[in-house]
Amino acid sequence: MLFRDSAAVVAAECLSGSLYLRLTEQFVHMHGYRPTASEALSWERSIPALASVLNDAGLGRVEVLLEYGLPLNSKRADAVLAGVHPETGQPSYVVVELKQWSSAEPDDDDPSLCRLDAYTRPVLNPVDQVRGYCQYLVSFNGSLAQHPDRISGVAYLHNATEFGVSGLFEAEQDAHGQLFTGAKRGEFIDFLRTRLGTDSGAAAADELLAGKVEPSKQLMAVAAEEVREREQFILLDEQRIAYRMVLNAVRRATQSDHKEIVVVTGGPGTGKSVIALSLLGELYRQGSTALHATGSNSFTTTMRKVAGARKREVRDLFKYFNSFMTAERNGLDVLICDEAHRMRETSANRYTPAANRTGKAQIEELIDAARVPVFLLDEHQVVRPGEMGTVAEIKAAAADKGLQCRVVPLDAQFRCGGSDAYLRWTVRLLGLEPGGPEKWDPDDKMQLMVAESPEAMERFLDGRRSQGYSARMSAGYCWKWTKKVPPGQGLPADVVIGGWARPWNVFGDRAVGGAPPAALWATDPAGFGQVGCVYTAQGFEYDWSGVILGPDLVWRGDRWVTDRTKSKDPVFKKSTSDADVDRLIRNTYKVLLTRGMVGTVIYSTDPETRAKLRELVETNATTPVPA
Repeated sequence: MLFRDSAAVVAAECLSGSLYLRLTEQFVHMHGYRPTASEALSWERSIPALASVLNDAGLGRVEVLLEYGLPLNSKRADAVLAGVHPETGQPSYVVVELKQWSSAEPDDDDPSLCRLDAYTRPVLNPVDQVRGYCQYLVSFNGSLAQHPDRISGVAYLHNATEFGVSGLFEAEQDAHGQLFTGAKRGEFIDFLRTRLGTDSGAAAADELLAGKVEPSKQLMAVAAEEVREREQFILLDEQRIAYRMVLNAVRRATQSDHKEIVVVTGGPGTGKSVIALSLLGELYRQGSTALHATGSNSFTTTMRKVAGARKREVRDLFKYFNSFMTAERNGLDVLICDEAHRMRETSANRYTPAANRTGKAQIEELIDAARVPVFLLDEHQVVRPGEMGTVAEIKAAAADKGLQCRVVPLDAQFRCGGSDAYLRWTVRLLGLEPGGPEKWDPDDKMQLMVAESPEAMERFLDGRRSQGYSARMSAGYCWKWTKKVPPGQGLPADVVIGGWARPWNVFGDRAVGGAPPAALWATDPAGFGQVGCVYTAQGFEYDWSGVILGPDLVWRGDRWVTDRTKSKDPVFKKSTSDADVDRLIRNTYKVLLTRGMVGTVIYSTDPETRAKLRELVETNATTPVPA
């Protein structure tokens, strides 16, 4: 949240011209960069319009929360109004989405989407946008979970006439989503008076802000319900746009023998797999022939185990990218390719029967397999040589086949507590974006600590587990890994740091000595106590993440130095260039550092690197220290 005060104060700040400066200063403090020109312009033009309506309605004592951050992700509602319901006397809240649009029209295929001249792609109808925010708050704010009737949502298009946006009213309207225009300002005032009284809203705002933030529904824990029965995830903004675009493409394909490709791009934690599961669940319920595929053994195995625990046909929905070498052309309605950055040049390997060696590129096999191939990817999560899933590659393959390719970028952050500040800190730390490492400025979404020893890290994480949080330790691939364990023996402690030693996660698909198989390390509680690698952590999340930086990446003077000789990863061959090794090692640590939902604890085996980390991350009373 960037600003909170009564509607009367907001109006006065707007009149003096100081509100814009205060919002900008707070934005820079919270996010580390300046707001975009369009965002700043919306503050200057839209907030005064809202403040004017509130004061004309006699609601000057209502509390206004501007740029209110949704819990556990980086999305922000333009305004949340907090007050007292005029009839019940209970807290009452109105989420307001402000738009400067003067005209917009619904998408030809889907009233949940709309088109504006200023945008090349369809955007979400603001009624659906604000409805999603309301539903999300009910799901994740404890003060609303038992009182969903206390919150309502409106989209206020203060520059619009009825004629300019008449088509947007085709979207379903309900208590969580209603549309008002500047031409119907009086109706908006009447509506607000039905939800908010003239008493002070300060206590109601306090209650909302103090509401317990429930942990995000873990992807694996709800997958079974998601796929088998009903939608469990609340999709917001670009997520819902991607979801709708795929369903619209499926409808077009069904009705007119049509084929097209949809690409969804986004960084770690932007919700790509949530979209994939939501789509799979909806398509499965509709009776469409749809499959989910990845290049990740861990992810596919886990989905088969959790989502298909009771029904074999559900388990069989989850495949690998190399499962489609001999698939019938357009035999599926939809093929959802999750983690598509892990596609490889070809599906064939030394074990592939000669009859299946088609000579086709893997991307071509996947496109040919369905009328609507969907690719969800993050180009910056490539951690192995030979992985080649990029937007450019997919667009080129689509062009070769004369197919339309629609791209939907995701920008909201749902992992790392929704802290885009932490994501930027991580990529700056690792030199994946320019500017160099910067000091961590703590926010209220993500906790970051530096451990002085692996013992301290493990002890701290185990303490969080005793409080009901999930936690895992992971590391760079810098220690030998015993792959074969004789029957009846426990895992050998391969990861040795001084007097501390722990095993890698199990290699293979069988539990060993109480430790879960590799594919379930990130989701089975018994995974704590083993050290995970990037191949078992990628694609998963847990509350607390402990990351060990090994000797393959160390800080020297004023820069990072990668030492390929310290890496034990067998995927790095002599033919892998130093530049590729450097990029892949940094990408590996980016993946490991972005698994935590609540907090991350970092330890480096190198003293100079630990000193640099201490310099960047201020110590405090909760920082784990050696015994």
